[in-house]
Amino acid sequence: MSEHRLLTRAEALNFLSKAGCSPRVIEHCKAVSMFAVKIAKVFHKKGFKVDIQLVEMSGLLHDIGRSKTHSVDHAIVGGEIARSLDLPNSIVQIIERHAGGGIPKEEAKQLGWSMKDYLPQTWEEKIVCYADKRVEGLRTIPIEQALETYVANLGKNHPAIDRIVKLHEEITAIVGDPQ
Repeated sequence: MSEHRLLTRAEALNFLSKAGCSPRVIEHCKAVSMFAVKIAKVFHKKGFKVDIQLVEMSGLLHDIGRSKTHSVDHAIVGGEIARSLDLPNSIVQIIERHAGGGIPKEEAKQLGWSMKDYLPQTWEEKIVCYADKRVEGLRTIPIEQALETYVANLGKNHPAIDRIVKLHEEITAIVGDPQ
């Protein structure tokens, strides 16, 4: 698929279903996509160049790897699925870079992933990553609640916590606290 032609919403949802994502995962992806688009629109209004359609489609597809695993590896598995579907690299990168506030190459190596950075770089990558942290199931939660969940699952000193806080500060410096 051309890097310039993104999917339609129906195509993205069809990919999730065909990959084997549960209805619960699909509904979560819809909620993340809606919240991410809301944030992207504020960025756009403030003069930032943000591809809102890319944010929407990547938000829908960010958890496609959960069709195969619910571990942190779902980001890598999702990237592989997206590549096999010939999706644009911009979508593949967002899928691979959304887990844990992004994963640096040292942690990637420890996880057995390819030795490269999986940290969100573009505004689109950061917005989808952030929206995913703020959406639990189908509802948007305060950042404090999201951080509590990460601390409970990873421990208070896990580096992902600092990455999520930094992402929150970067996004809210531009858009305020999106609700």
